[in-house]
Amino acid sequence: MNDDSQFVIATHSPIIMAYPRSCIYEVNNGIRRIDYRQTEHYQVAREFLNNTDKMLEILMEP
Repeated sequence: MNDDSQFVIATHSPIIMAYPRSCIYEVNNGIRRIDYRQTEHYQVAREFLNNTDKMLEILMEP
């Protein structure tokens, strides 16, 4: 395997974003590097897993 390889992947998966030594860039009024724990996708997934009933109530509100 070539240690100089790079991959560009667009994903919403916190599992893929947690890949060791990955660099995550957020595109929102510019581009900035961000830790995966700071991404909205990680935070929503964590909140859903920690508070499933509450999150389902919010999602199912009319």
